[in-house]
Amino acid sequence: MIKAQIDKELDKYLQTLEEDKLRIFTMADGRVRGALFHGTRFVNQIRAQHKLGILETYILGQASLCAALTIPMMKDKEHLAIKFEGDGPAQGYCIEADSTGYVRGYRFNENIALEKPLESWDLKPFLGGGTLSFSRAHKDDKLPQMSSVYADNGNIAKDFASYFAQSEQINTAFNSSIQFDKNGNVTGAGAMYLQIMPKTGGTKILGSQLDSHVEETEEDKILLQKIENAFTACPSLGLLYSEKEVDSEDIILGLFREFNPLITMKRDIVFDCPCNKEFFINHIRNLPKDQLDDIKKNGPNPLEITCRNCGSVYKIDTGEL
Repeated sequence: MIKAQIDKELDKYLQTLEEDKLRIFTMADGRVRGALFHGTRFVNQIRAQHKLGILETYILGQASLCAALTIPMMKDKEHLAIKFEGDGPAQGYCIEADSTGYVRGYRFNENIALEKPLESWDLKPFLGGGTLSFSRAHKDDKLPQMSSVYADNGNIAKDFASYFAQSEQINTAFNSSIQFDKNGNVTGAGAMYLQIMPKTGGTKILGSQLDSHVEETEEDKILLQKIENAFTACPSLGLLYSEKEVDSEDIILGLFREFNPLITMKRDIVFDCPCNKEFFINHIRNLPKDQLDDIKKNGPNPLEITCRNCGSVYKIDTGEL
């Protein structure tokens, strides 16, 4: 990927914020696991790579933040492609997340026409309803494993939660947020998920003593309701991250202190793409001979090829073919 430069003044501001990190945590004796991702630089890099407007940044940024949260759920070496195909004017998006820690993606409609100024962040008028698909590929898989659900929440985080409830049958909550200032700059961005684990999970002692088919006790239900209430009470993560005195550990402890949260890991998540110039040169060389000869003879020279996943523009002299 050719890394696009973020505006210098905006970049100075970003340097004053807590660094982008994904923090994985558990709580309630292992009954709940989750992750919190500070992604302000992450979303700004997406915007710079694809040269996005505000609405396009909001859609692709939200989808990419939620996709980043799936990385700690991955097992071993895994690659996930998430695609939403909707009937709204935005048409949808495709995001890829990899267990190594990178995310990349694009929108289907590059420029969404607005008939009037935005009145809310409800995305249903733009995304509409459609199919949300998850395609998982592990290192030794011959074919990826794919499953799909219908989604029409007008909220990407809720679409992801619907997918996990319907397809994975795991109670999962997602929350994502992007904060813009009066000039349209992204000044804060973050996302969080919580997942309820089976009663056979948790600590080794607790898990070994319980049957996975045992129904939740009244005490369990009260506990999980309290955790849900705490998650729902979370203020806008984008707004919190735009306030320099707030950091991720404060957010986790502040929301869930009652449930003894334990941060188990911190890791980097970046918007990146493994594309390079040589990849596209090899792709062009494999075109049918008549097409390749026409390019060499008639140009254009140089060729300009844009990677749809990251917006990188590669200039290839026909002599390199």
